[in-house]
Amino acid sequence: MSSILSETQFSQLIDFRNCFVQHAALIQAMSSLNRLKNNQLLGGEQQCMLLLGDTGTGKSKLINEFYSAFPVYREGDVLVKPVLVSRIPSKPDVEKMMIQLLSDLGQFGSEARKGSHRETGLAEALVKVLKKCKTQIIIINEFQELIEFKSVEDRQRVANRLKLISEQACIPIVLVGMPWASEISNEPQWASRLMCSIELPYFKIFKQSDRVEFVRFLKGLALRMGFHEPPPLHSDEILFPLFSATRGEVRKIKHILDEVLFLALSQGDNTVHRQHFVDVLDNVFFDKNNPFKLPIDDVPLSEVSRYASYNRYSSVESETFIGTQFGRKISTRELFSKN
Repeated sequence: MSSILSETQFSQLIDFRNCFVQHAALIQAMSSLNRLKNNQLLGGEQQCMLLLGDTGTGKSKLINEFYSAFPVYREGDVLVKPVLVSRIPSKPDVEKMMIQLLSDLGQFGSEARKGSHRETGLAEALVKVLKKCKTQIIIINEFQELIEFKSVEDRQRVANRLKLISEQACIPIVLVGMPWASEISNEPQWASRLMCSIELPYFKIFKQSDRVEFVRFLKGLALRMGFHEPPPLHSDEILFPLFSATRGEVRKIKHILDEVLFLALSQGDNTVHRQHFVDVLDNVFFDKNNPFKLPIDDVPLSEVSRYASYNRYSSVESETFIGTQFGRKISTRELFSKN
C-alpha cells in the first residue's frame, strides 16, 4: 500500500477535511448569526444569542465558517473587522476580558492601558475601536469558563460589562460554550437580551425522523468526498456501525471519515468500502469492539441521554464536571423490531 498521495488526491483529501456540511441545527444557528449581523446595520437595541453544544458538536467549525465568510479588509488606514471572534480568558475578570477583545482587534498595546480607572478606560477604548473597525458582531467562545469561575460577583461584573459594551457599541454578542453556559440566561441583565438559545446536538438514530437527519448528513459528506460516484455512507452496512462507533458525535464521525478517505486514496481505490472502515477502526482508533466486524443485526447502538454538565456546588473536585451520558445499548435487530 502506498501512503504517498498524488497532488490531485492530496487536494481531494484536503477539500474533504475542510468541508462544512450543515444539518438542521447548524442551518438554524447560521441563519441566526447572519440575522444578528445584518440587524446591526439597522441600529437600535441589539439582541444577543447563546450557542451551546457538548464536545464535538461542531461549534468551532460553525464559527470558523461564519467568520471566513466576512474576511478582514483594509479601508485606508483602518483594518475593518466585520466579525470579531474572541474567547473568555482563563480565570476571567473584566479587565482580562476587555484586554483580550482589544488584542483580538489588533490593539496589542492594550496591557499598557492598566492604571487608574483602568476598567472604565479599557471599556471606552474597546467601544471606540469596535466602531472604528466597523465590527458588526462579537462572538465569544468558551463562555462556559465564565460560569465555572467561582465568584458570583466577578461573574456578574463580566456579564454586565459585556452587556454595556453591546449597548454602547450597538453590536450584538454571541456567547458560545458548553451546555452549562446557559446559566447566563438566569442573569437579569441578560434574560431579555438573548434573542435565542440554540443547542447543537449529537445525532440520534432510534426514531425514524432522527435517522432521516443522520442519513441526510452522511449523504452530504459522501458528496464532498470527491469521487465520481458518492460512496453509500447511508447504507445500513456503514450507517449503523458508524453510529455505533461514534454515538452520534459529529467530530468523531468526521475524523473517522477523514481517515477512511485517506486510506482509500492511498490504496488507489475509486471509492470508500466497508473494509476501509474495518481497517481504520482497527489500526487508527484501536477500537477493540470494532462494530464494522459484527453482523449488521448485532451492531450495538446507544444515543445520548444527557449532555455534559457542571456542578458548581460540588465539594468533590472529581464530581464538578459530569460527563456526557448515554442510554442503554440496543442491537440493530432490536431497533428494527421496534420499527
